[in-house]
Amino acid sequence: MILRTLLDRYIFTELLSPFGLSLGALCFVMLTRELLRLVELLVSKGVGLWSVLKVIAMLLPSGLVLTLPIAGLIASITAFGRLSYDKELVAMRAAGLSLFRLSQPVLLFALAVFGLTIFLSQWGQPWSSLNLKKVALNLLKDQLVLALERGTFNEPIPHMVIYVPDHANDQSTKGIFVSDGRSPTDPHIIVAEEYQVFMDQANNQVALRLVNGVIHSPQERIDQYRLMSFTNYDIKLSLAQSAYSATEERPTYEQILEMIRKGGEKDSTGLRRLMEYYKDLAFPTASLVFCLLGVPVGIVSKRSGRVGGFAVGVLVIVVFYLLNIAGDFLVTTMIISPFAGAWMPNIIFVVATIVLFVKMSRQ
Repeated sequence: MILRTLLDRYIFTELLSPFGLSLGALCFVMLTRELLRLVELLVSKGVGLWSVLKVIAMLLPSGLVLTLPIAGLIASITAFGRLSYDKELVAMRAAGLSLFRLSQPVLLFALAVFGLTIFLSQWGQPWSSLNLKKVALNLLKDQLVLALERGTFNEPIPHMVIYVPDHANDQSTKGIFVSDGRSPTDPHIIVAEEYQVFMDQANNQVALRLVNGVIHSPQERIDQYRLMSFTNYDIKLSLAQSAYSATEERPTYEQILEMIRKGGEKDSTGLRRLMEYYKDLAFPTASLVFCLLGVPVGIVSKRSGRVGGFAVGVLVIVVFYLLNIAGDFLVTTMIISPFAGAWMPNIIFVVATIVLFVKMSRQ
């Protein structure tokens, strides 16, 4: 019993190192596109580092839901590939331990990965989506406030330039110039005496209120333009117009069923939405299958090493991804139901895992 306890700890520890390395690498790859946009906000827009770090923290749950099962698979393949290559697995089995017994710490590891994935999928993502809107709204406000720095031309959002003159008497809210080209058919220039900044969290908007000014708009003839004066004029900036916008909320199960009812049973968009809803549970469950599948796959590819284990894991994920595409096609063509399309890759991988386990245990 002492020997088995030590082996369980040894195998479990062997899983942690490749799991941490692959998880970090996969998260970096998943967030590369967003990181480039955040670095642009940090460098060119002058947004604070703390706000950028909060955005990264809000994005992590969505990234971890996708990367945790993949990292578990790579860790399992790498660990058992190394044990098999160094003949340690042969010694363990010579001591009377079956492959199923040696896989018990892997099962515990898989349950931990599954629990974390399902928690992030069901509770982490909705929480991060809600808070990401608040953070993105603050980012939009920060960009607008930075655009109001005196003596410089700034572009807080695309196609809008703001200039505030540099007053010697420190009149920070006196005078403003705005070139608003967001609408290609109706560009205009606004000049006002004073300005104020407001944030509307209910509508996810930031408003710039201008006081006592004029609006210059071009006309069809090049020698004419329209001039309008105002006492108060609000320029509203939504999250969709900012350099970073919040993620779109996914519909609930009842909303999806209502969408299918209105569109008819042949509504491919509604069917795909329903399949995505089922995948919220199917994909975290795949982490259980991936971790256990890595045991026989790692033994087969024992000479591949750590880098090879990563490559084999990526190949397995590519196959899983292709099966998901096939399921999506079969659902949209109404050959199978959305539930079957969501769970079909898991079922195929479960069968493959059982077959490989039985084959490896007999060797």
